Amino acid sequence: MKNELTTLQTARDLGLLEEEYNRIQEILGRVPNFTELSIFSVMWSEHCSYKNSIAWLKKLPRGGERMLAEAGEENAGLVDIGDGLACSFKIESHNHPSAIEPYQGAATGVGGINRDIFTMGARPIAQLNSLRFGDLSSERTQWLLKGVVKGIGDYGNAFGIPTVGGELYFDTCYQVNPLVNAFSAGIVETDKIASAISYGVGNPVFIVGSATGKDGIHGAAFASKDIGEDSLKDLPAVQVGDPFQEKLLLEATLEVIASGCVIGIQDMGAAGIICSTSEMSAKGEHGMDIWLDEVPLRQPDMLPFEILLSESQERMLIVVHKGREQEVLDIFAKWDLNCAQIGVVTDTGKLRFYQHGALAAEVPAHDLVLGGGAPVYHREYREPAYYQQFKKFDPASVAQPRDYAEVGKFLLRHPNIASRAWVAEQYDSMIGTNTVTTNTPSDAPVVRIKGTSKAILVKADCNGRYVHADPEIGSAIAVAESARNIVCSGGQAVAITNCLNFGNPYNPEVYWQFVKTIQGMKKACEKFNTPVTGGNVSFYNQSDDGGAVFPTPVIGMLGLLDHYENKMTLDFKNENDPIYLLGELTNDISCSEYLYSYCGIKSSPAPYFDLEKEFQLQQAVTQIIAQRLVQSVHDVSDGGLFIALAESAMAGNKGFEVRTVDPIRKDAFWFGEGQSRVVVSVKEAQQSTLEETLRTLKIPFVLLGKVSHQDFTVDTKVWMNLKEAKQLYDNTLASYLK
Repeated sequence: MKNELTTLQTARDLGLLEEEYNRIQEILGRVPNFTELSIFSVMWSEHCSYKNSIAWLKKLPRGGERMLAEAGEENAGLVDIGDGLACSFKIESHNHPSAIEPYQGAATGVGGINRDIFTMGARPIAQLNSLRFGDLSSERTQWLLKGVVKGIGDYGNAFGIPTVGGELYFDTCYQVNPLVNAFSAGIVETDKIASAISYGVGNPVFIVGSATGKDGIHGAAFASKDIGEDSLKDLPAVQVGDPFQEKLLLEATLEVIASGCVIGIQDMGAAGIICSTSEMSAKGEHGMDIWLDEVPLRQPDMLPFEILLSESQERMLIVVHKGREQEVLDIFAKWDLNCAQIGVVTDTGKLRFYQHGALAAEVPAHDLVLGGGAPVYHREYREPAYYQQFKKFDPASVAQPRDYAEVGKFLLRHPNIASRAWVAEQYDSMIGTNTVTTNTPSDAPVVRIKGTSKAILVKADCNGRYVHADPEIGSAIAVAESARNIVCSGGQAVAITNCLNFGNPYNPEVYWQFVKTIQGMKKACEKFNTPVTGGNVSFYNQSDDGGAVFPTPVIGMLGLLDHYENKMTLDFKNENDPIYLLGELTNDISCSEYLYSYCGIKSSPAPYFDLEKEFQLQQAVTQIIAQRLVQSVHDVSDGGLFIALAESAMAGNKGFEVRTVDPIRKDAFWFGEGQSRVVVSVKEAQQSTLEETLRTLKIPFVLLGKVSHQDFTVDTKVWMNLKEAKQLYDNTLASYLK
C-alpha cells in the first residue's frame, strides 16, 4: 500500500471513530497519510490508550510510602522493599492472541511481561499466570488449555524464570474468549533502576534485540475488538516468541543499564517502535528523528507502517548518552544481538520517520499517548436486570443434600477445585533455586531474595463468578482474598497490580460492571493499604455469539516476608492437633461452587463479605503466626470449609475428625463460601493461649475437631479416606487431557 492520503473510510477500516479522525486532522493541521493514520489507530486503540477506562482507573489509590513509581509512569510497578532493594512487578493479558493461536499467544505474553520487568533494571525471579477457559469437556477448550500451558511452560522454562503458581478456572462464559494473564516480579537495587524516558538533543536512539518482521502488525488494534468469525484472519497479528533470544536480551539489557550509558529504555511490546518512541519522547518532553532504513529487518521491502507497528518480540528501544555509542555496541555484540542506531533525540516534540531519504510520517509525540492527547471517554453505564434478580435468591428454596459425602467428592474432583498438578508439572518452579514453597505448600508462593533473608510472596486471584454476581463486592473479595493468602503464608500485603478483563465497553451493562469493579477495588485497596502500581485493561473479551465473559479483574498481589524461614504453610502437621475455624459463621451458600455446579443454580448474589471484619481477621492471623501459636494456616475459599480441610489434610498426608457447629444449615457450614474465614491447626499445649488471644482480639472461632490418621470424618461418619480423596483430587485434569 502506498503512503497515500486517507479518508474517513480508511479511518473506520483501521478502527477509528469519525470524531477521532476529525481530531487527528486538527492535531496535524492536515489530512494524515496512511502511515500517520496507522500510528494513531494503534496508539489510540483501547489496548494502548485506555481511552474508555483511564478516567475510572485514576480513582484507584496509587500512592504509598513504599511506592517508587506511580502507576503508568514506567514499564512496571516499583516498590521499595528495604535494604536498598526494590521489587518491580506487573500483570498483563494476552487474551485475544491466545484465543486463535494458544501456544504463541501465551508464550509471547510471558516474554512481554518479563521484558517489562527487566527494562526497569530488575532481574525477574518469579512468574505467575491466571487462566480462564470454557467447558473442559469440549475439544476446543482442551486444545486451548494444552496450547496455552505448553506455551507458558516452554517459554518460561527456556528463559530461566520459575513459574511458582497461578490460578485456573473453567466456565462456559469463557468458551470463545479464554483469558491468559501473565505476571512477573523481579528485584533491582534502588540505585540501578532504569526509566522509560528520552531527553538530551542529539543523544542517539538504538534498537536492540531481534530483527523486525511482519508478525504482530496491528496486534494492539486486534486486542481492541470483539472475537468473531473473521478473527482467524488476524492470525498475523499474533507475535512469535524466542525465549533463548530473550535470555540473551535480559543479560545484555541489565549489563548496559549497569554501565551507566543509558538515559532511558523501553520494551517494544504493543505497537512496537511507534509506542516506545512516542511514550519515551512524551515523558521526556522531547522528540525523535528515526531512520527506518537502519532498523534491522527480517523481511525485505517492509513499508513504513509495517516497520513502525510490528510487534516482533525480544526488542528494546534505548536512548544513550552521546559519545558512549561504542560501549553499547560492544555489549550487544558480546551477547550476539542486533544493535543499531536508528535515530537521534530532538527538541521538536515531534516524531519524524524517514525512509529512503523521504519523510514517511510526522506526528507529535504528546498527542499519541495516555496522559497526553489521546482521547478520554466517559461511557454510558447501566445496571443490568440480572443484578436485582440475583439478589432475590432465597437459600431456603434449596433442599439440603441427601448425601454430604457425595457433595464433598463432587467438589474435590470439580475442575475449578481439583489439583492443578497437570499444569504445574509442565512449569519449572525451581529455576534459580529461590522458591521455598515447592514441597511445603502455602496459600501464596514464597520466593526468597538471594543474598538476603527476605522473601517476596506473590499471588494472582479472582473469582469471576462473584464479580459477575456483584462487581463491587466481588472485586473487593478478589483484593481481600489475595491479601488473605499473603497473610496466611506469614507475609505482609504490600501492593497490587491488576488485569481487568471485561466485555465490550460500548455495552452499558458491561461498562457498569467495570465501574462497580473499580469502586469495590478502591475500597479494598485503601483498607489494606495496598496501592495499585499499574496493570492492564483488557476489554472486548466478547464474541458475536457467546456474549461477554464474566467480569474478571485479576489481582496480582505482592507481599513481603522479612525472613523466609518464618513462612507459614497450610499442611496439617501432627495427629491430634486441634483444628479451629477462625471468622464469622454465616448461613450463606450464595455463589458457591456447590450451589452453582452441584445444585445447578446460576442466579445468586455474591457470598457474604464484610470488609472491616476481613481486615480484623487478617490482623489477627498475622499476630498468631508471629507469636508461633499455630502449626498450619489455610484460608477458606472455593468449595468452602470442607475443601479447605481436605487440602490441608492431603498436603500433610493426614486425615481429620470434625463436627458441624449449629445453628447454621449444614450445607452452608461445609460448602458455603462466605468470606473472611481461616482454618488453623495448633499444638494441644498452645490451645488455651490461642483461644485467649483470639478472644482478646475479638475474633470469632470454633473448635472443629482434630487432625487424625487418614480418614476424613465428619460428625462421626467417614466421608472418604486420604487415598480416595487424593485420587479424586489429583486425577481430574489428567483425565480430560490424556
